[in-house]
Amino acid sequence: MASAQITESEPVSGRLLTRNWVLNLLGWVVPLSVALFAIPYVVRGLGAERFGVLSIASALLGYFGIFDLGLGRATTKFVAESLARREPERLPKVVWVSIWVQIAFGAAGTLITVSLIPLAVGRFLKISPALVAETKTSLFVLSTSLCVVLIGNALRGVLEAGQMFNVVNYVKVPTNTSMFLLPAVGVFFHLSLPGIVWLLVGARVLATVAYLGACLRYFPTLRGQYLPDRSSIRPLLVYGGWVTVSNFITPLLAYIDRFFIGSLVSMSAVGYYSAPYEAINRAWVVPATLAATLFPAFTNLDTGGSRRRMEELCARSLKSLLLISAPTMLILALFAKQILRLWLGVDFANQSTLTFQILALGMLISSVTLVPFSLLQGVGRPDLTGIFSLLELVFQIGACWFLVRHFGIAGAALAWTLKALLDAFLMFGAVFWLNSVSFSSLLQNGLRRTLLAVSFLGVSLAILWQAHGPLPVQVLAAATLVLGFILVSWTHVLDSRDRNLLLVTISHVRFAFARAK
Repeated sequence: MASAQITESEPVSGRLLTRNWVLNLLGWVVPLSVALFAIPYVVRGLGAERFGVLSIASALLGYFGIFDLGLGRATTKFVAESLARREPERLPKVVWVSIWVQIAFGAAGTLITVSLIPLAVGRFLKISPALVAETKTSLFVLSTSLCVVLIGNALRGVLEAGQMFNVVNYVKVPTNTSMFLLPAVGVFFHLSLPGIVWLLVGARVLATVAYLGACLRYFPTLRGQYLPDRSSIRPLLVYGGWVTVSNFITPLLAYIDRFFIGSLVSMSAVGYYSAPYEAINRAWVVPATLAATLFPAFTNLDTGGSRRRMEELCARSLKSLLLISAPTMLILALFAKQILRLWLGVDFANQSTLTFQILALGMLISSVTLVPFSLLQGVGRPDLTGIFSLLELVFQIGACWFLVRHFGIAGAALAWTLKALLDAFLMFGAVFWLNSVSFSSLLQNGLRRTLLAVSFLGVSLAILWQAHGPLPVQVLAAATLVLGFILVSWTHVLDSRDRNLLLVTISHVRFAFARAK
């Protein structure tokens, strides 16, 4: 299959984007499903302390991508632009300069990591003396994979720019699944910790080789031109630098509230807050996978000057997220106490219910904000998303300091939700200010009816919550309301194209599970 067939024929068609979204969702769900069964076996086989070290190693392997300074995202952006302009001859200039810079960053990161390992193990990690040597060796082995991880990220970005998420997931799903299966294999064969880490590194090497082979196959212009083009370095670094600002601050925004809880309330309160937060955060996979699909599509449409199609894509994406996330988050908020009691016990239900409810509403706001976030980076304005991240960090520090002191963990949840609301205001405001899309066009493309349906469902469930009726009655009433919401959405919110795409999505899911069997 030639690259032209993939990129020049309806590169952002609804069917293609729907298929890619489904593939990205499955790329997350399948490894997590495997993890549910593999992790308990690994914990029993390694013991708590060794499993803790392995968890740190796995986390570092996942977070090594921060060393790329946003070049993976920048590679996707500039490759998508080249494809949209029908300029395949520009691909080697972008791709190979990105890879060579990644190699340089990876080498520097490896040296830094290796130099810090003795200090980290000796002073900051509380490890029993018998495990110190094994831990150091494991982390040294892990540090050798940094270049491989960064190169793999860049090559995956090339494939994503061409909307080849099927190829990406053919590699990503087995690789991510192996991160949980290989430790189980190591336990079965009684491997040491360094041996298990070698298996994980080997899986990453194979993934990078697979991405490289796919890039050379689908983009033949990459062959034979392996030297970097210096003129491409500055645009990549400037774009990637602003992406790095967002990437660096996002984890701080996710965890800074726990620091304030631990310092102003207690460490036990951190536990009461973290459990509902982590549960709600699992829903992030839906908007995150859609955002990964939309980013190269927005770049393609912006390069081609297709504002009408960009507005339509933006509206349909927001509509999809609202119709999926709203009933889910509202039901979680309604039955928060019962869910926490069943999941974590009466104590957590008493302490964390209000926190759970506030976080659910915040996640609903945050999920739709990923659409304008992807649009801004797709049209070449990562500087705005970076500046907004800095503003939100300052806001959340102040909000957490005040609200946690006065309202405890519920105050932390409120600070996070207010930050999400500020984020939405800034992101949508920037999109409208840049005139990439208009508010009226979003409403005309079906968002008005979506907002009315979601608002009606929210008010109805709030009234049901205030009624304090018997649980079976509440469950039956909530199920009736959600069923009515689905029927109204199908008949009055979704148009014929939306319904067709939904049927296509269902067929993709059924086909994927049939193949899995």
